[in-house]
Amino acid sequence: MTEQKATNVHWHEGEISREDRDRLMNQRGATLWFTGLSGSGKSTIAVALEEALFERGHLSYRLDGDNIRLGINKNLGFSADDRTENIRRIGEIAKLFVDSSVIALTSFISPYREDRDKVRALHEEAGMPFIEVFVDCSLDEAEKRDPKGLYKKARAGEIKNFTGIDDPYEAPEKAEIHLHTDQMSLQEEVDLLLAYLTQHNILPA
Repeated sequence: MTEQKATNVHWHEGEISREDRDRLMNQRGATLWFTGLSGSGKSTIAVALEEALFERGHLSYRLDGDNIRLGINKNLGFSADDRTENIRRIGEIAKLFVDSSVIALTSFISPYREDRDKVRALHEEAGMPFIEVFVDCSLDEAEKRDPKGLYKKARAGEIKNFTGIDDPYEAPEKAEIHLHTDQMSLQEEVDLLLAYLTQHNILPA
């Protein structure tokens, strides 16, 4: 984990517990960490799940890769070190949402297994649910979709350190949920996610 530089700082406990907030919200906070290649469908699934949760009276918030890089992480590029710091910051932000009993939907390529495992450990140490969702799509299919034209640019050498082309993607080995987006419909994916959240007491039965 990143070294603590500031000294003489102490966590200030409040009077309202996470359990109190869970009761108020009628749900448990949790992080759903969508990981997969660019174009695999991470953001599309997160948007659809957010809408489904809202329609059922549950609060979630999406942390999307591009959106975050336009704000809090605008000073980071795509080197290995910057990718690691990007994911570390998102992990900390997601943890704050979980502590407030909100369901965090994070959509990031997050190509390195070690970085994702650190975010998992951060949640587990705090007793918070962390649900890794492998949004699995073949590179061929992702390139066919290429919604932002990024693969075309990467193949032309216009983008460096692009995951799947000249930078590796390390697939999850033990993801809680494995979605095959080149084989499943969006509705099937959302239904599977909702069922998982209910079965694991994130949402009430």
